[in-house]
Amino acid sequence: MKVPMRTLTLCTVGLFSLSACATKGALKRGLADQTAALESERAARTAADEAQRAELASLRTDLQGLRTEFGAKITEVSQGLQFAFPVHFAYNDAAVRTEDAVALDRFANVVQKHYTGAKVTVEGFADPAGSQRYNLALSQRRADAVKSYVAGKGLDPSLIEAVGYGKTRLVKAGASRDQAGAELNRRVVFVIETPANADVNRVTASLDQ
Repeated sequence: MKVPMRTLTLCTVGLFSLSACATKGALKRGLADQTAALESERAARTAADEAQRAELASLRTDLQGLRTEFGAKITEVSQGLQFAFPVHFAYNDAAVRTEDAVALDRFANVVQKHYTGAKVTVEGFADPAGSQRYNLALSQRRADAVKSYVAGKGLDPSLIEAVGYGKTRLVKAGASRDQAGAELNRRVVFVIETPANADVNRVTASLDQ
């Protein structure tokens, strides 16, 4: 049986129309999926940016608190950040003083909150009384005592290094025993080895303005 040419033409046109509709539908669905994916990515990026801003704001507040409440001096060094606290020692003694406990507690909290996994170096010092050998040992005991204290507050001891530097890098030259400024020489300072993070560095730098 012969099918009229007109009928064949109409059927062919109809098939092309259905195919075109299907293609347009697929394109619309594809565009909709892409739009949804882009919106999801944008929302995730916005949430991440907001979370980072909140984290930096919290870091700024905590570092400023260390400065205003405890007189901490926070500076950038080659390894990362140096925290100089009013953590001092009695003459010829390596025991952590009761009055320094609050500052050390706050420091440990800041490290746990903002510098998880970072290496912390505790640097111990002595005043110039006594021999170099004796002061190296004394400053090491001081650094060890502070390491033990902050480890007891939750810091990972495997990430804390204690180093004694004896009577080097004096704050008050020549001051020893009960002389004025001698206590400033009997101290520990902390160095947190942070990654090269421009945002963290900007927060630190802004504290000095």
